[in-house]
Amino acid sequence: MAEGYKDALLSSWKEFVAGRGRAEDVRPPIVASWRRCREANVDPYSATPHRKLDAQSLNRLLREKDQLIKVAKPFMSNLYQFVQGSGFVVVLTDENGFIMEMFGDADTLQNPMTEDFFRGASWHETEAGTNAIGTALEMGAPIQVSGAEHFCRKHHCLTCSAAPIFDGDRRVIGVLDMSGASCASHLHTLGIVVAATEAIMAQLSIRLKNQELAIVNNRLTNFFNSVSDGVLIVDKKGVVIEINPAAKAMFGRNVMGIPVSKLFECRAQSRGKVPGIDEPCSDVEVMVDTKDGLCYCLVSCDPVVTEQGAANGGIVILRPIKQVQKLVNRFGGYSATLQFKDIIGDSPAIRDAIRLASLTATTGSNILLQGESGTGKEIFAQAIHNLSAQHSGPFVALNCGAIPRELIGSELFGYEEGAFTGAKRGGKPGKFELAAGGTLFLDEVGDMPLEQQIAFLRVIQEKKVTRIGGDKTIPVNVRLICATNKNLLQEVEKGTFRQDLFYRLNVMAITIPPLRNRVEDIPLLFAHFLDKLGRDRGCDYYADPEVIDCLASYAWPGNVRELQNVVERAASLAEDGAITLRHLPAEFFTPLAGKAYPPIVPLQVVDSREKRQKLARDAEKHKIQGLLNAHAGNVSRVARELGVSRKTLYSKMRVYSIPN
Repeated sequence: MAEGYKDALLSSWKEFVAGRGRAEDVRPPIVASWRRCREANVDPYSATPHRKLDAQSLNRLLREKDQLIKVAKPFMSNLYQFVQGSGFVVVLTDENGFIMEMFGDADTLQNPMTEDFFRGASWHETEAGTNAIGTALEMGAPIQVSGAEHFCRKHHCLTCSAAPIFDGDRRVIGVLDMSGASCASHLHTLGIVVAATEAIMAQLSIRLKNQELAIVNNRLTNFFNSVSDGVLIVDKKGVVIEINPAAKAMFGRNVMGIPVSKLFECRAQSRGKVPGIDEPCSDVEVMVDTKDGLCYCLVSCDPVVTEQGAANGGIVILRPIKQVQKLVNRFGGYSATLQFKDIIGDSPAIRDAIRLASLTATTGSNILLQGESGTGKEIFAQAIHNLSAQHSGPFVALNCGAIPRELIGSELFGYEEGAFTGAKRGGKPGKFELAAGGTLFLDEVGDMPLEQQIAFLRVIQEKKVTRIGGDKTIPVNVRLICATNKNLLQEVEKGTFRQDLFYRLNVMAITIPPLRNRVEDIPLLFAHFLDKLGRDRGCDYYADPEVIDCLASYAWPGNVRELQNVVERAASLAEDGAITLRHLPAEFFTPLAGKAYPPIVPLQVVDSREKRQKLARDAEKHKIQGLLNAHAGNVSRVARELGVSRKTLYSKMRVYSIPN
């Protein structure tokens, strides 16, 4: 700094602090700082030491700024090496101007020029007046303050060069400063400080990125180790270089260093491709040799490529189909909700059936449920499943009589892709696979085609299934419950059901009684169904006593299912909630009401027009008789219900010889 400028600067300073000058020949940033100091009532002639932090506050500050200090110290040391022995100090402060770290000569604290440079000292403008540290904080930019540019006279002997340090969000987190004798002032000093500050901020940024990368790496590692799917990482040659715990448990052996193509086969290999490297794939079904034997898995592969797009390895995810099936079973309705407590009835017949079923449930034996249609065989099957050791597994039901005979094999055993025309791409698991670890309930098993019974018997015996069109066997652990409304022994005698299969299924036979054999349960069932309807519809229903008597005298060929339908019909017709005899179906009042219905003869087997006409006339006669009984002989009401005139009804009554 030239002597002439020094004198002019000192003169301007004296005039300004005396309140007489505007210091127009002084640099604007310095003048702006002087004004701030004057407004803050800073004493320009004060000789008292700077305010400092107490020991506890200083230690807390040093802990909070530990990372910044560690990063800055090497750069501060390098700077100090250039000025060592010259009386210069290199200082690091926080964003409030408190010194956290410094490098200086041994006599720094004894040197009057630098005696205010010590850890914990404040160099904020409100404490030290205009100075490079405090003013750089106010400006948010580098600055050099020399000689009389300092607002306080005791610092006129100093030249200070400081630059703020910013974090990644451009917030000031500290200041780097070099201070020494004003006679050694040089503009290059500020450039050196700025360069060091830039290096410190770059190092902080690198550290921050490294921390972020470490966090991401920890997250990926945690995911890799905790994910339930098996994960393999392969190099560019397709060799396994990493394996997660789930995959280790799946294979049961060390597969590190083994080519992934040796662990399973998929379509990509047939084209000379390496899974996970040459092309991606998603949910491809493959057979994997695991510690528990061959296991179907869904494989997804994704290559890892360089910036140039070259394959550098890949990730292979193995998901056992059993796990997928558990999710499908959970959300696809393959579950049992009913228990033995949901079976309504106190009759000895139903209690005996429940007792036998409860005892059988805890075993692993095959169960054959026998009973007429509508007796509640599936309710029993669900209750047995929920009481069995397989209760946490799926409950898969299949009605053998509702599936075309040519499709029942694919439904039971599944099929491979291309097994037949219309087969789904990728194939499809059968009900045995879906029920693995749980219960397979086969209703109407007596309707299973004879040609499928052989394959069915083999699966039961070997506990392994082979998909249609496939050549690999899949182990299946399934509890089997079958139900039928036929006499299977008679079917065996007819030759429509295999004898060996019958004895395989008939380990534990449970006969569910028809409703006509448990008449005392009818009021309970009627009340249960009526109460449920009332809750669902928000209505209160009640029945006349003679309704219950009428229900008890009926033969119930449709069993509990028919009773439920009758209750729903009666409740729908009861406008005021009162159910009377007139709300019951007409068949309750026919001569057949007290007997079990004879087998229904399909019209197609009646080979003459006369017989068909006779059947129709008999049905109409019984219906008219039932309605007349229900409506106490009121011809008008019967005619309205039949949708005919009174004259037509009287004519029909004469034809059928129905007295009124």
